[in-house]
Amino acid sequence: MWFGHLLPFCCCFWLVESSSEGQRRKDQLQEYHQSSRFQRYGRPVEETKKQGRFHNQETCSPEAALRLEELLGEPEKLGMFGATLLTDTLLYPGLNAEGRPSIPVGVDVQVESLDSISEVDMDFTMTLYLRHYWKDERLAFPSTNNLSMTFDGRLVKKIWVPDMFFVHSKRSFIHDTTTDNIMLRVYPDGKVLYSLRVTVTSMCYMDFSRFPLDTQSCSLEIESYAYTDDDLMLYWKSGNDSLTTDEKISLSQFMIQEFRTTTKLAFYSSTGWYNRLYINFTLHRHIFFFLLQTYFPATLMVMLSWVSFWIDRRAVPARVPLGITTVLTMSTIITGVNASMPRVSYIKAVDIYLWVSFVFVFLSVLEYAAVNYLTTVQERKERKLREKLPCTCAMPQPRPLMVERTYSDGEVSNLAEFAGPDYMPQNGEKQDRGLVNPPIADEPTENKEKILRGYIWIDTHIIDKYSRLIFPVAYALFNVIYWSIYT
Repeated sequence: MWFGHLLPFCCCFWLVESSSEGQRRKDQLQEYHQSSRFQRYGRPVEETKKQGRFHNQETCSPEAALRLEELLGEPEKLGMFGATLLTDTLLYPGLNAEGRPSIPVGVDVQVESLDSISEVDMDFTMTLYLRHYWKDERLAFPSTNNLSMTFDGRLVKKIWVPDMFFVHSKRSFIHDTTTDNIMLRVYPDGKVLYSLRVTVTSMCYMDFSRFPLDTQSCSLEIESYAYTDDDLMLYWKSGNDSLTTDEKISLSQFMIQEFRTTTKLAFYSSTGWYNRLYINFTLHRHIFFFLLQTYFPATLMVMLSWVSFWIDRRAVPARVPLGITTVLTMSTIITGVNASMPRVSYIKAVDIYLWVSFVFVFLSVLEYAAVNYLTTVQERKERKLREKLPCTCAMPQPRPLMVERTYSDGEVSNLAEFAGPDYMPQNGEKQDRGLVNPPIADEPTENKEKILRGYIWIDTHIIDKYSRLIFPVAYALFNVIYWSIYT
């Protein structure tokens, strides 16, 4: 009996405690939201509502702040709508729209600097301001004066933004000094401006067949990673005017000729078609540096090799080191040029010039080798002739033979024996003509004719004479053809 009387009192006590616990949970949740708003916006909603400021930015209407306060301050009103408010802005804007229309995203770029161009790695580094424009009606808010609200990079993680990336990029980063260089601006009608400062290193396929008289065309490509053209439509906001550059942009080796924008579709077999934006620019290489460092030294080495044509062919210690020095110098120039270039499998314009110059230098060495060899052969024949000719010093001599060639001091004394005591070189110099008196006594006429007919003089000095003319003319002709083709 007594249990039946106590049961109603226990039920009443349990109901009172349950309502008290619910009120305590409600108070805790409301306190949590108040503190969360204070951390996010830097001040309580009440203070924001009084001052008419939201996140220390442009004016926001009190109605918008009051609506946000009501939704976050009364947990029982949140429900599914509150969860959508807090998480739906992270999703693609057209996810729940009928027919899922493509979201247009305009892009414009301001190039701050073109930092470097690397021929070895075939890439370039560029710093730019990348700006996106789109409309997200979920971010619209009422405003009496139609002013926008500006946020930093912390809010970007809370809303949906286009997932842009740079195609063929090797490295890229967003600047973070002194804070992340990201700006988000929201307008009352839901239009959004998203801007960030990026440095990107991207590939540039270069053709060095005309190096260093070449012109290179590079491009920076921007594309959405996840959204195809059915979901997200990328376009240049103002055509070619969407790309602006700093007037102070300059490079040491290149002259920037042109910046332009294009738009194309890129197809991936697994995922479909994507809009791709191109920033195209053309670079023309400055030639003056390579004229001083490569072409001019190579030309001087070729001209220096011609000096040996004016040096006596008997001066072996003078002509041989000169030829070897020019050959080694040309090899050093060729090695230095190729060390700063990628190992391509085709011939470059500078290779043609350097290797032709190297061939001219090498031919000058071969020319002296030929002259020296022919001189040695001729001296051997002279010795054989002396052995066959008897001494006729005491006999009357016929008219001497005039032989075109150059003699050394030793050969002049030998010729004097044949020419007689009255022979003396003019002005004490060696002559290009030597006197040889063939014997007439004690020798049959037929034998004398055979000896003279078998001894044919080879004028090796004339090879140097022709080389003095042929080499410069041929090299000048090569230069005319070379520069007319590549300039």
